[in-house]
Amino acid sequence: MAHGKRIKKARDGVVRTKLYSIAEALKMVRQNASAKFDETVEIAMNLGVDPKHADQMVRGVVNLPHGTGRVLRVAVFARGAKADEARAAGADIVGAEELVTIVQGGTIDFDRCIATPDMMPLVGRLGKVLGPRGLMPNPKVGTVTMDVKAAVAASKGGAVEFRVEKAGIIQGSVGKASFGEAKLEENIKAFVDAVAKAKPAGSKGTYLQRIALSSTMGPGVKVEMASVTGGQN
Repeated sequence: MAHGKRIKKARDGVVRTKLYSIAEALKMVRQNASAKFDETVEIAMNLGVDPKHADQMVRGVVNLPHGTGRVLRVAVFARGAKADEARAAGADIVGAEELVTIVQGGTIDFDRCIATPDMMPLVGRLGKVLGPRGLMPNPKVGTVTMDVKAAVAASKGGAVEFRVEKAGIIQGSVGKASFGEAKLEENIKAFVDAVAKAKPAGSKGTYLQRIALSSTMGPGVKVEMASVTGGQN
């Protein structure tokens, strides 16, 4: 019952129809992050796009200034010198044909996947496995590259991929509740700025429509767009 009372109290403190400034929203989100673990702060953005149309797809990557607070396990598909480079850069799993076989067998013990361009014919076989999990390497977000060292460093250092979902919504993690409001605000503004710069040519009308923040176990808090973007949307 205590768990239910805690959630009810958190929800009662949020006016669902009100738009809060980024500072007010973060204060509420952190106050409501009262679980026994360090809750993740999540952002959800409604965009003025229809991803069913190719010219309205939104995807990209952003390097959060303060990272995500989460240690990612990174897999790299590479051979020879590039495989050695990946290991030296701190990749957790490195391989070629043998790694393809492991993944095809259902073992996916990583959070981010990088590949050198020459490996993509092999990695392409894993589309049905990696695609639905958002793990398929893609040159647009820097995960198909010859600069394996930089890609691994970015993944380990707080790079977050984003991709619009069917309903025109982008979701992502922007840090931990323990970061404090100032660092979370900087991360959020970096995330929103990256999404804004990824505006597709086919988007008509208002592109950035709504933003909400929440912690892992807390209710969503709607945020006044101008307090995040400075009025640019």
